Formats: sequence, structure tokens, C-alpha cells
Amino acid sequence: MKIRRVTLWQIPLTSHTTYYMASGKTCDILPTSVVRLETDDGRSGWGEVCPIPHYLPAYAGGVAPAIAELAPQLLGADPIGPEALMHRLDAHLQGHVYAKSALDIGLWDLTAQVAGLPLYALLGGRVSPTLPLYHSITCVAPDEMARIAREAQCAGIDQFQVKLGVDGDWQADVARLSKVREAVGPGPLVYGDWNCGASRLNATRTGRAVTHLDVMLEQPCHSLEDCAAVRAATGLPMKLDESVHDIGSVLRAHRLGCMDACAIKLSKFGGLSACRRARDLCLHLGAMMCIEDTWGSDIATAAALHLAAATPSAAVLNVCDLSFYAWPRLDAAAPARQAGRIAPPDGPGLGVVPDPDQLGQPFAVFD
Repeated sequence: MKIRRVTLWQIPLTSHTTYYMASGKTCDILPTSVVRLETDDGRSGWGEVCPIPHYLPAYAGGVAPAIAELAPQLLGADPIGPEALMHRLDAHLQGHVYAKSALDIGLWDLTAQVAGLPLYALLGGRVSPTLPLYHSITCVAPDEMARIAREAQCAGIDQFQVKLGVDGDWQADVARLSKVREAVGPGPLVYGDWNCGASRLNATRTGRAVTHLDVMLEQPCHSLEDCAAVRAATGLPMKLDESVHDIGSVLRAHRLGCMDACAIKLSKFGGLSACRRARDLCLHLGAMMCIEDTWGSDIATAAALHLAAATPSAAVLNVCDLSFYAWPRLDAAAPARQAGRIAPPDGPGLGVVPDPDQLGQPFAVFD
């Protein structure tokens, strides 16, 4: 079996609401890039990547040129054993892990299809029948954020990510955390996420003002050292996201003592192959994980769910149903949230097949 064609689509995804984040980051209408790897025996492996602007060293406009550069390395290659091919791609083009992520997902999809197994069976075997979801709340007025939290809680959600820092007012962020904590009552997990947009001073002031509350902080500052300083000054547990993106940064975060939990995101690490290695390291280090991706639709969601379902449940903080937050759905039959939880598909491979009407005409074809 050989790869005979690589096809790329770019589809605009519209968020169900504009997501406002610190430092001017927004998530509204973004192009997601969908890749299909076709083999000479008629199989198709699917991948997806959807970078958020100004979020990581990744941008949507960089996906197509990177795929164009890498596609010749895939054509004629045996797709079985994704990591061997990913080593070839890394040797040919350094970096650009976000674009490689979509290709890696497609290779895993093909490998699991050939095995006739759901992808989670190849990633360690299914541990959890369903997985806990969190709900992300855009950074708007505190009372509105509390309303959104109550609405999500009524639908079964019991983990809430509270976006912070959009106005640079640390006291407004205190109100956001306080209002959401009050709205959902004791028990549910509430954590405030600055997406690297806070100074050490303002993050510390915010954290100290809410130490009487049961809350967690997420990625207040850009550097691991500043995040560690906020963790030490406030005594509040911390989840890291942007600053942990490879094995080296995960180890540094652990040594600094600021990684109670971390986000294992497909496009941030470079696909399922790299995320599986990071997952296993976090299991060894004792850090809890949110297993997800930056943004996207049903393909990215399914890939992350397969990895999470094959991870010991005690180490899975939560997952994200990215396709819940954006329109259109690429596969209407793909998994959806139910009572605050979600399960991976059970079919061979990813178990997701995009609707041709949603894909439209390809952006590029390489054969």
C-alpha cells in the first residue's frame, strides 16, 4: 500500500460566539485546513489543523506552503507506522509542527484502518468509555460570564475555563472568577486562563484576591519562570498551555513546580505521535492533562478523543469538543457532547469522514 495523492481543503469555521482573550487574541472566523491522504488501495486518511492567530508560532497561511513542501516526501510511501514517516518529514523540513500535525493524524487514521481497529486501540487501548468536557467562556462582562457558566452547567458541564485579561484590569478578572465560582457553586472545577496575557504582578494580585475560592490558574504569563513565580506567590494550582509544547518544555515546567496540569494539544506538539510521547511523560511526572487541539472541527476533535480515551482516566483532567464551538460540522455523525461528557468514535481509524458538501473544492492537490 502506497500514498498516491495528498489533497488539501481550507474551510472557514465560524465560532458560535466571538472568543475574546487577553492581548487582543480573538477567535471568530478562522480557516481550518483539512488533509486527505489517499492510498493506491482506495483508503483515505484524514487530518486537520486550525491555528488561532497570535496564539502559537503557527498561522493558517503557513499550512498550504508547508504541505506543498512535504507532500512529495509522502507520495509513494507506505503510510503504516506514522512515526517513521514523521521522522522523514522532520528531516526534510525543520519546524512547522502545526502543519505536520494534520499529516500525522492522517497517517494514524490510515494505520488504524488497515488494522481494522479504532485509533484508540493503537494508542494504548481504551481506558475510558466517556471523557469529561470543559466549557470555555469568552472574556466579557463578569455577570454575562456567570450566565454562560450556569447555562453550560444545566447541560451537564462541571468544568469551566474562564477567559481573563481582555481589558488589562486585574480587579475585573477577580470579579470574573468570583462570579463564575458563585454561579456554579462548590464542587465544579473553575480555572482562569490569561493565554500568556498577564504580567507577573497583575496575575499575582488577581490570584491573591481569590485565594479563598476554589479556583485554578492557567498560563498567566508567557515564560515558565513567571508562571512559576505566580504559582509560588498565590499558592493556587496551575495549568500550563502555550509554554509547554515539546518534551523539553514539559520537563522544565515540572522542574519549576508550576505544572499541576497541562494542555496536550495536537498542533502544538506536532500530531498524535508527539502527543503520545508527551502524554506518557506526563503520566510519569504525575501531571494531569487536558487533551485537545487549538481549534478545529470533527477531525481534530476525534483525534484528540482517541488519545484521551487511551489515557488512564485519573490523569485526564478534561477534553474539548472543538466541533461544538464552530460551524460547519464536517461530519454530522461525529461525536457530540452528552451530559457534559463525550466519547470517541468506534469505527476503524478515526471513525470520521467529512461531508464532501462541507469540504467544497480542494485548495490544492498533490499527486
